Amino acid sequence: MRSVRRLLAASAVLALAAGLTACTSSGSGGASVNPAPARPEVKGTVTVFAAASLKESFTELGKRFEAAYPGTTVTFNFGGSSSLAQSIVSGAPADVFAAASPATMKTVTDAKLTGGDPTVFVRNTLEIAVAKGNPKHITGLKDLKGVKTALCAKEVPCGAAAVTALGAAGVELTPATYEQDVKGALTKVELGEVDASLVYQTDVKADSGKIEGVNFPEAAQAVNDYQIVPLVKATNANGAAAFLGYLSSADARRVFTDAGFQAP
Repeated sequence: MRSVRRLLAASAVLALAAGLTACTSSGSGGASVNPAPARPEVKGTVTVFAAASLKESFTELGKRFEAAYPGTTVTFNFGGSSSLAQSIVSGAPADVFAAASPATMKTVTDAKLTGGDPTVFVRNTLEIAVAKGNPKHITGLKDLKGVKTALCAKEVPCGAAAVTALGAAGVELTPATYEQDVKGALTKVELGEVDASLVYQTDVKADSGKIEGVNFPEAAQAVNDYQIVPLVKATNANGAAAFLGYLSSADARRVFTDAGFQAP
């Protein structure tokens, strides 16, 4: 009886082994189990050209991305979106472009340099930046007519938005200076060279220790949609794709919200 039990047990083991072999066999008589596709390797440097108003958020997200993908380094080139777009068209090497408006992104898409369709990932709204305590008692756009004001250049997204907002308010303004990006316009207020500037809410929030912001209703008519896209000549396509994917994560969304950006 004991030998019969041993024979039955051995038979069961052999049957189980045969079944497992059949399941993994690629022959015509067995089921085929394909291994999961390997995850694309993400390492090396990811070069991102991004609007100046994204500096604080992207710098933080770059650090977090590097921690999530060991072996990667994210380098940024921040500036006016229109200048960055022209640099890309002129051949500047970059993997990702993040623009503060569809109009500036169009420069790159028209040149057929995008590796896909641009995606809106955040939105931003204008605010009047003034010195702490608002010494000129500015309450809206009409009050800018009597004070020294800095605006972004009209071809820059923050400048185009300012033109729209001022037009909605019926205000004709001759600024003391035009700046090539929003950080330049903000710096003029910080240094006391102007009394006010039209910048993004996110820039005011990032610099709240030195300045304060004044909301105005016409800002709702000049909201900027920020677009991002991988570039067709990217030298690190896997890194670019991973970076764009990371920007849609819950972690990235919290960073953008804390900075004052709005969801698209």
